[in-house]
Amino acid sequence: MSTKPHIRNRYMLLGDCVLIIASVFASYALRLELGPSLLFYLPSALWMAGVALIAKPIIFYFFGLYRRLWLYASIRELIIILIAVTTASIPVFVIMFGLLSLGFLSGMPRSVLVIDWILSMVFIGGLRFSVRLYAEAQSRQSSIKSERVRRILIVGAGDAGALVVREMKKNPQVNMQPIGFLDDNPAKQKQEISDVPVIGMLKDLNQVLERHRIDEVIIAIPTAPGEVIRMVTEICHRKNVPFRTMPGIYELLGGTVSVNRLREVEITDLLQRQPTKVKEELIGASLSGRTILVTGAGGSIGMELCRQIARWGPSQLILLGHGENSIFEAVLDLQENYPGLVIKPVIADVRDKPRLDNIFSTLRPEIVFHAAAHKHVPLMELNIVEAVTNNVLGTKNLVDVSIRYNVKQLVMISTDKAVRPVNIMGATKRVAEMIVLDAGARSGKAFSVVRFGNVLGSRGSVVPIFKRQIARGGPVTITHPDMERYFMTIPEAVYLVLQAAGMSHGGETFVLNMGQQVRILSLAEDLIRLSGLEPGKDIEIVFTGIRPGEKLREDLWEEGEYLPTDHPEIFQTGENLSCTGEEFYRAVDELLRLARQGEVGAIITLLDKIIPGAVIRATPPQQISAID
Repeated sequence: MSTKPHIRNRYMLLGDCVLIIASVFASYALRLELGPSLLFYLPSALWMAGVALIAKPIIFYFFGLYRRLWLYASIRELIIILIAVTTASIPVFVIMFGLLSLGFLSGMPRSVLVIDWILSMVFIGGLRFSVRLYAEAQSRQSSIKSERVRRILIVGAGDAGALVVREMKKNPQVNMQPIGFLDDNPAKQKQEISDVPVIGMLKDLNQVLERHRIDEVIIAIPTAPGEVIRMVTEICHRKNVPFRTMPGIYELLGGTVSVNRLREVEITDLLQRQPTKVKEELIGASLSGRTILVTGAGGSIGMELCRQIARWGPSQLILLGHGENSIFEAVLDLQENYPGLVIKPVIADVRDKPRLDNIFSTLRPEIVFHAAAHKHVPLMELNIVEAVTNNVLGTKNLVDVSIRYNVKQLVMISTDKAVRPVNIMGATKRVAEMIVLDAGARSGKAFSVVRFGNVLGSRGSVVPIFKRQIARGGPVTITHPDMERYFMTIPEAVYLVLQAAGMSHGGETFVLNMGQQVRILSLAEDLIRLSGLEPGKDIEIVFTGIRPGEKLREDLWEEGEYLPTDHPEIFQTGENLSCTGEEFYRAVDELLRLARQGEVGAIITLLDKIIPGAVIRATPPQQISAID
């Protein structure tokens, strides 16, 4: 139950009447000072008080000044007060000048009208905002009585930090008292934001936690790189101080920063990179007002694509997926966050060409993002036919109907494992890439491929595997202590996909800059610590030995020329298709025929033949729990 007091508006009206009269007489007193001149003009003061007492409350009523809960007053209410007082002063001015010109008044200082306007603004606005101050003080006092207030340290004295502090002060029921900021900007040292001081830099965190008896640390830097968050969390962990963070910049795009969005620090926060410059005009120009279809819309990448596309206001967003449960959850998520968005959920398999033909003829998508694919490397080694039919046949069907129904742009989501593939998943994705690029070259349409490495948090990635092992009490299994992989967060990867789509003219293979490779051992240790445990003490880490054909480090690109683009985190490859046109499609038809007949050995041989650098047959299959 709310503890904020309610001030009835009839008392506000009574207060206004008193203040209106006080404003008039104070205006004369300030203009004339006490003495004979004030007595001479007293009749005009009485007339003005009477006119103001009648005109102003009526106008205040029409502006809603007696229908508002002033304990929630904000800048918007201040603007309304300014307009209402100004409007109410106009008839007073007119009537007083009319009385003066008609001879009802012997004289009147003109300047008292301006002084009265200023004092009315101060008195009327002050009365209302004093209600809010009183309400907040009462609520804060009530909260203190009911529960001990936690002492909060905010890391980051920027816009996000300032907004978090204002939210805490506006909502004292959260029982959070901001004690101070830490920020590395020298210009902010010893400054204050909303009466909360900047008490040091990040290097002072250890001493500040002890000196100020901090109960919780909030990291309010959406653009903070992973090393900053790691440093803060390690110190807080040693001091046994809870910590939370704001979502990263790619999660916040189009959203709001508030105390309600604070969350626990996740592994993605520790690995995120410094965000680069944003070129949102490219995305907006390509997506706004369009009918957009996303395949694989219930998956990790597909769902994030839908979220980020939705905020650009497409005329219609079509969610195509094979799993009804995941599409249902995706629709609920989008409806909650974008209630005005036109959403078309479609349950379909990309391998069913007649069904795709019906969907495209009915809904007429203008832009297609193709994220539907089988992606689990070791699982596809055991289901080679399924990998071929889904990744190759599904892509071919989608491309064919997109050309038939004049889709303006198609963007395929691909993987670094398509580069010199050593497994079935990578090989089938490479063939799918070739289908998209060849179709774009033949049709002249903006068909392109965006390729990137591992994303943290996607289904079946290494992070969920490690979390399950930690939840069981360990051990966490890693093949080799020096194994490294590229990682990117899902929101960042999808954001860069949309950036690349905005730059596409057709036929490009874009590669996202994945940054530095991450040691899997470090990743496992970070996850253990974020679970409140100590590596080697609470959870054992076991090295199982590198498997035949497994790489310690990944190859993101093939050797060759890589061209810069308008975005520093996106490159364009100089790759050429190994075969195109009739020769290529004869090979694809043969591949699909072999899949229908279940000839696994022949499939591998053909893939090794048509894909440059492929060594699928020479690579032993991985275990199901292997790190992709």
